[in-house]
Amino acid sequence: MSALKIRRLDLTVLPQSARVILRPFIPATPIRIAAILGRTLALTDDEVATHLRDVLPEFEGRHLNIESQLLRHFELIVPHLFTQRKLSRELKLLIGAMFSGEYALESAAIFNPSMVRHPDQTGAGPGGQRFIMSLRATGEGHISSIEFRAGTIAEDGSIALDPVSRFVSAPEVILDPRYDKSRFGRRLHNMGLDEPRTAAVLGPLAESFTRSDLTRSVEAVRRDTGHVTPELELTLGHVQWLADSNYELRFSPDLAMSERIIFPVSPDETNGIEDARFVRFVDDDGAVMYYATYTAYNGRAILPQLIRTEDFSHFRMLTMGGTALQNKGMALFPRRIGGRYAMLSRQDDENILLMLSSSPHHWSDPKIILRPCETWESVKVGNCGSPIETEAGWLVITHGVGPMRKYCIGAALLDLEDPTKVIGRLREPLISPEGQEREGYVPNVVYSCGSMVHNRTLILPFAVSDRSSMIASVSLDDLLDVLVRGADRRA
Repeated sequence: MSALKIRRLDLTVLPQSARVILRPFIPATPIRIAAILGRTLALTDDEVATHLRDVLPEFEGRHLNIESQLLRHFELIVPHLFTQRKLSRELKLLIGAMFSGEYALESAAIFNPSMVRHPDQTGAGPGGQRFIMSLRATGEGHISSIEFRAGTIAEDGSIALDPVSRFVSAPEVILDPRYDKSRFGRRLHNMGLDEPRTAAVLGPLAESFTRSDLTRSVEAVRRDTGHVTPELELTLGHVQWLADSNYELRFSPDLAMSERIIFPVSPDETNGIEDARFVRFVDDDGAVMYYATYTAYNGRAILPQLIRTEDFSHFRMLTMGGTALQNKGMALFPRRIGGRYAMLSRQDDENILLMLSSSPHHWSDPKIILRPCETWESVKVGNCGSPIETEAGWLVITHGVGPMRKYCIGAALLDLEDPTKVIGRLREPLISPEGQEREGYVPNVVYSCGSMVHNRTLILPFAVSDRSSMIASVSLDDLLDVLVRGADRRA
């Protein structure tokens, strides 16, 4: 074990099965949809009112604005209606309920946390700091989503989480988001698509265009081509797939942070949004933007994606391009280095690599900087979130996998100006799974997606065995001293 004094705080985030959202529950076959509709439409007005009086009192206490959600689900069924008679609001609500179901977001686990400074420091108190913690919530079918918690670190280092709401709300999905034409074109090029065909779609579009604009352009290409070949149809499909993988979400700012949930939307995310690594990025001109890398999973393949937000109310979910988009665990540095963005990654599922780029959306040419070294990390190493800038260098919290696939948390120190240079590295784990921390969905695992520093203390949230999350702290000065002294001994 490390000689460093690690303090595990008396604070655990446990999964709560009572936190549920309403999801559309629509059978795959039109015959089954028609059967359910037929039985519901056959009810008298009195029967509709009676059934609705049973449903609403039972479920409205579990959801915010349940009636508006049921009406949205009804709208999804409208194309299947086989009647033109005017339907009452009560009947629409009941039909919406017939095609709805609850999903317990975190019934299996709430884990792999990251932590960043809150954009609103109101209420932090003297010497304190507000923070936002993101967490990976997993429910039935192992579908993962992103949840949030907010809290305060007091001047003395004590941490208090804000009360967790009973309610969870999915955001509004902005149905007609805007895209940047040049960036969209570069991504199509990186996908290896035939440029004359994509140029026919993008050519008529403005430098900033909407999803509706793109749909009209795609249909115009189909119409004007005459004979649409399979190759052209495949290209047009990829163009629209790229658009659907880049979307916007908006929460009401009145929602508590714990009431906001980012649930899978795009086809690439049908089986989950995994391991968001949030970072507070400060650009050269002082502008602040929060980014997060995450892994989109559709049940067959993974795709690294990017989130961008200024306020944790309005989010843009973005694809990335480049030859280095492989594997999991990408983590963006909190500022540019030498005018370029920097990213940690693990393309080979074994080592930690570094990439530099002129854009946060395009990544290639990774270079290995950290390989497995000690026995506790001899299977593979990876990052535990974005590097933290200190006067001694870039502090990188790492994870290592060793015998029996036991995961431990370590640390390394990189040069500030040239992060390919490793200044120091822990010989022993900073945190190892102990006692009950070893028990869970995936045993013998401690893991983090991002830490922060407050008053010269490293605040390190971490997951235990893919079930719950805890927070630990350690003196930043002591940690840097061990990292630098260790480097001196090996010199």
